[in-house]
Amino acid sequence: MSPVTVLRVNRSTDQQLLDDYAERRSEEAFAELVQRHVDFVYSAALRMVRDAHLAEDVTQAVFAALAREAHRLKDRSVLSGWLHRTAQNLAANVVRTDVRRRAREQEAAAMDQLLATAADPGWEHIAPHLDDALGQLNEAERDAVLLRYFEHKTAREIAQTFGTSEEAAQKRVNRAVERLRDLFSKRGITVGASGLTVVISANAVQAAPVGLAATISTGTTLAATTVTTTATKTIAMTTIQKTLIAAAFTVAAGIGIQEARQASQLQRQVYALEQQQGPLNEQIRQLQQQHDDAISRLKAAQHENEQLRRNTSELPQLRGEVAQLRDELARLRGDARELAQMKAADLQKKIDPAESETKSLLARVNQLKRQLEQTPDRKIPELQFVTDRDWLVAVTKNPAETDADARKALVTLRNRGKLVFAPALRGALQGFINTNNGLLPTDVLQLQPYFQSPVDSAILQRYQLLHTGKLEDLPPDAWLIVEKAPVDTEYDSRLRVNNTSISMVGIDDYLK
Repeated sequence: MSPVTVLRVNRSTDQQLLDDYAERRSEEAFAELVQRHVDFVYSAALRMVRDAHLAEDVTQAVFAALAREAHRLKDRSVLSGWLHRTAQNLAANVVRTDVRRRAREQEAAAMDQLLATAADPGWEHIAPHLDDALGQLNEAERDAVLLRYFEHKTAREIAQTFGTSEEAAQKRVNRAVERLRDLFSKRGITVGASGLTVVISANAVQAAPVGLAATISTGTTLAATTVTTTATKTIAMTTIQKTLIAAAFTVAAGIGIQEARQASQLQRQVYALEQQQGPLNEQIRQLQQQHDDAISRLKAAQHENEQLRRNTSELPQLRGEVAQLRDELARLRGDARELAQMKAADLQKKIDPAESETKSLLARVNQLKRQLEQTPDRKIPELQFVTDRDWLVAVTKNPAETDADARKALVTLRNRGKLVFAPALRGALQGFINTNNGLLPTDVLQLQPYFQSPVDSAILQRYQLLHTGKLEDLPPDAWLIVEKAPVDTEYDSRLRVNNTSISMVGIDDYLK
């Protein structure tokens, strides 16, 4: 073959090579097709039949079928999909005709071989199910996966093959990978998308035996130059190869796929049983532990029962002690009831005078309130701040049986009301001074906005300012506000405040 012919063949697409072979029976074109796809077909066959020699036979049969069906495949955009499906069908016939006899031995040997030569820790789990999962993809999904991860095509090359954009081609590949992951997940194999693609790319296509491509190319092209009846004489074939060629010509696809799936299911069952063996051993260990615990508890119960039997002789004595304890308890309960009754009687004796005294105090409070209503000139607005307890204290100190007692009780109440009001008055004064840079008010009513709670102006009108101007101009102990006039000039004290202090003084002391 001339260098120009070699270059032309190498640059041709699969479809162009098929056309060349179908129309002109070009040995160069067919040899290039075999060279491109032999590793892929051989690897798929090896995964399905688990035997290197049988995989070679399947590979030769696939390309023999390709030579025969070339004129029908010219319009296929992805040849690898047809090659994979044909390899799957032919491998299924091998499983049906040959593997039945040696299924268990071959499966164990093939599994050991794969585990010994796997390049990736996950490949031994993925390989037994890969081709069955590929067979369940639709044609577009399968072609996308085969082009990307078996033939190592770029997204641009895949897009050109499908006649789509690179983005659409990549999406098709991603959807196919996700579909494969779902199929593996249903078989109990969990693997990430990136991990799956790395494992497939690294392991799915292995190098075919040296010389296999040359054997296929030579034998198949020779078969194509003669009539079909002489095809089996030109290729040196084993008995199994002849069976495979006949199976390829009859295309027993349905039965073959079913057999392949059954073989894959058997492999999955073996793997599942191996996976279940560990948990079952753990369950057996736990059951043995539970059994030992139960034996220990039984021995402890028997020991306790024996101890109870020994204590039976002490039962009459214990019953006598229980009877004595019951009698003692009854006696203590009687003593407790008697003591409680005595304490209740003593308490009632103390309560009765207290209740009588309370009633008397309440009567005096009501009497004092009536007297105050009858003499409104003795009221001041600050009385709103006194409590019921203040009223009781006032009548306790001053029985209010005479007018003098009543006057003194009211003085106590008025002083109490003014003392409650005084802190608020001082706080408002301090607030005014701080807000106005040390300036004193000119009228007590100017303090009204500075109270935290609203204050009736009637209360403020009862007080007067002693100084105005700036606080810094006055002595430190100067009083700033004082009550204008007492209600009872004989007994009342007058309230006076500054920004820091409160004081109650008699009228004489104030005049001094």
